[in-house]
Amino acid sequence: MANKALSICIATYNRAQFIGATLESILPQLTDDVEVLVVDGASPDNTEEIVLRYGEQCSQLKYIRLAAKGGVDQDYDRAVGLAEGEFCWLFSDDDILKPGAVRAVLDVIGEDYSLVVVNSEIRNADLSELLAERKWAMTSDRVYEDDSPDKERFLAEVGDYLTFIGGVVIRRSVWLSRDRAKYYGSRFIHVGVIFQSMLPGKILVIATPWIVIRLGNAEWANLGFDIWMFKWPELIWSFTDFSDFSKRAVCRRLPWQRLHSLIYYRALGIYSLTEYSKWLECRLQLKWQRLTARVITLMPFWIAQSILKLYAAIHRDRLLIYNLRNSRASHRVGKTSCEKA
Repeated sequence: MANKALSICIATYNRAQFIGATLESILPQLTDDVEVLVVDGASPDNTEEIVLRYGEQCSQLKYIRLAAKGGVDQDYDRAVGLAEGEFCWLFSDDDILKPGAVRAVLDVIGEDYSLVVVNSEIRNADLSELLAERKWAMTSDRVYEDDSPDKERFLAEVGDYLTFIGGVVIRRSVWLSRDRAKYYGSRFIHVGVIFQSMLPGKILVIATPWIVIRLGNAEWANLGFDIWMFKWPELIWSFTDFSDFSKRAVCRRLPWQRLHSLIYYRALGIYSLTEYSKWLECRLQLKWQRLTARVITLMPFWIAQSILKLYAAIHRDRLLIYNLRNSRASHRVGKTSCEKA
């Protein structure tokens, strides 16, 4: 039987620079029926020292250091397994909770929900620049009933938002009743748990952005081509209980066939001949497709960036502008310019 109403579960690795700010945003909001668990995948930096320092001030903060790095999926699963809360909030290790966020979640989890999803705003890495007021665009809360049509709507309307794990608050008994191990290594275990079959019970999405996402800080950003072109769509399209229509609303089945996608990743500097040879050459069946993909591969970064900067300016897309400005390609161009100077 659960001893707490809510467990805030954080899986972390090498986040000494940020996890202090994360904990400072959470700990003042705790009540007697809320705990925080930090599962550390054997960080070689001083993450342990920082978390233990906060633990000395807060008995509701529990720190679990693993003997070896197991991966983010396993570590979140471990945290939920050790939690005492009826609900588990799978929070990220570098983002921020706004004041009042914990209270807002406690006020709704007493109702008959199996899952609550909390909206977020997006800021730059040092939190000084607001890039998007809402990651999930809706401005009013939505309840998805316990029936197939509403669960289909939930995937279609919220699936893309769930690339971010930090907004997931799930009933612990539901999590533990689902198959989790098959999603180890996917980097999206929460999505696998939620959609492997129709989730029992009602779902609430809170439109108020109670979370501040620190953009551009994902430790697997360099793996973006593999993740977003292959792993993410393969995961979404593996859910057999959901229609193709709903899955297509989240992502295309084969996004790597789109010229726009290839130009985007070329502009970011993470699509090169290495990715072309490893991931695309064997998949593209037609000669003209291979030729087009290769031409984009060899396209100078500045051309790809110019195309997308024009698109971003027309659509006033601050997120795209920020991603281009902070991409590997931009840093490489900047370094080259400095060297020439």
